[in-house]
Amino acid sequence: MNTHQQVYLANCVAHSTEGILAIGITLEGIRRWLLSQFADLPVIGGKDCEAVTQTPKHEETFKIGESISVKALHTPCHTQDSICWLMEDGNDRIVFTGDTLFIGGCGRFFEGTPAEMHTALNKTLAALPSDTKVYPGHEYTNQNVKFLTTVLQTEPVMKLQSFAENNKETQGKFTIGDEKQYNVFMKLDDPTVQKATGKTDPVDVMSKLREMKNNM
Repeated sequence: MNTHQQVYLANCVAHSTEGILAIGITLEGIRRWLLSQFADLPVIGGKDCEAVTQTPKHEETFKIGESISVKALHTPCHTQDSICWLMEDGNDRIVFTGDTLFIGGCGRFFEGTPAEMHTALNKTLAALPSDTKVYPGHEYTNQNVKFLTTVLQTEPVMKLQSFAENNKETQGKFTIGDEKQYNVFMKLDDPTVQKATGKTDPVDVMSKLREMKNNM
């Protein structure tokens, strides 16, 4: 297969309303137009995404062009077909995390369980190199920080709060290593986080944190 002639669909959340362009075209409209223009090309993404023709296995890799390596990381929870995409080009690496990992937060468990989100964040994504830059599917950092500060008042949290207050966009500005410092959903063994939830088992801590965040 010619890797220059593929359509990549990393995130197909039908309920998303973000990304409205100034010219009045929605991301959904753009997606449909692209599919109509390249109807003969394969679409790679989660198995339940519209028009997908190929779903890579967990940790399966493929190439974009000559140098970009793409690895599919299955992270079922927000949706059961959720895939995060790790892209590496030489020493540079980024991960597109869709609705699984946000800067300072995580997605709701619409189709999954606390155990699945624990695996997605703290086993699958946490295993990536610390310098991997994070590109979530939504810009939720300001509201995530408001929750973080109710659980942790550490220096990393305060730094994230300051950055979010002074910058509209945070995608690509933080790494997996950063997330481990301030994202409470990736700090389930932290005594302060456990005290805030009243739980010690990692899955129970995850469940309680999500409940607390939902009720804000």
